[in-house]
Amino acid sequence: MFETFIEEKLKALHVTRNEFSELLIRLLDYGVISRGESQIEATLYDRYLACAELVESYLSLISVRIQHDKQFAFLRVYPPGAEVPGLADENDLPFNSGFRARVTQSEVAVILVLRAEYEKSLREGKIDEKGCALLSLEGLAIALSNLLKRSLPESLGERKNIFRRLRQLRLVQFNSEDDLEGEEGWLQILPSITSFVSEEVLSTLSESCAEDESLQSNDEVQDGTPDGTPEENEEDKVIPSTLFAGDSQ
Repeated sequence: MFETFIEEKLKALHVTRNEFSELLIRLLDYGVISRGESQIEATLYDRYLACAELVESYLSLISVRIQHDKQFAFLRVYPPGAEVPGLADENDLPFNSGFRARVTQSEVAVILVLRAEYEKSLREGKIDEKGCALLSLEGLAIALSNLLKRSLPESLGERKNIFRRLRQLRLVQFNSEDDLEGEEGWLQILPSITSFVSEEVLSTLSESCAEDESLQSNDEVQDGTPDGTPEENEEDKVIPSTLFAGDSQ
């Protein structure tokens, strides 16, 4: 009976059962659809627009919610209990993570820094018409060191795996993996990163960095060397990147 109801609705929307199934499978498998990613995702996104209400009603049966950013044309699905920007929290939280996106510690660190850099680009008005921000790999390495006192993996293969994963999550885009082999490479930070890392998390990161800077300043004052020599100050302004030193496959 339920199946008949769905098929009747789809017929009225001029969407076939296979097309509806393909859309749902893609959403649940990838967790995100971005219209600008590829022709396939553009087709699926437009199909979602044709049957959005039915998709949302269908997924609501298992408490899966969809965030739809109409400005930048992307969809992201959230499992039961997940916090969704712009939507009220659910009362019942799941016991385990279900099909949440699983990311490694290295990936989390890069995502946090990319979110901070995206926010910086927003403040400085350096966002293109598609809502994307450009960041060099050298800039990413410096920001990662400044904000989290971390560095990207020395192995080129491990670094590529991180960026492949972030591209799969539709958080970044790059022209070719060859761009990841040198410091002159660039990443596009996609606007969907704002829904992946909340404002609350970003604020916590900023506060933590401010506290670290305050502690460092206090230590310098106690040491009696708050300023140092001009040469030392100039060196402090530049954090040399070792991101591309000693690459190995």
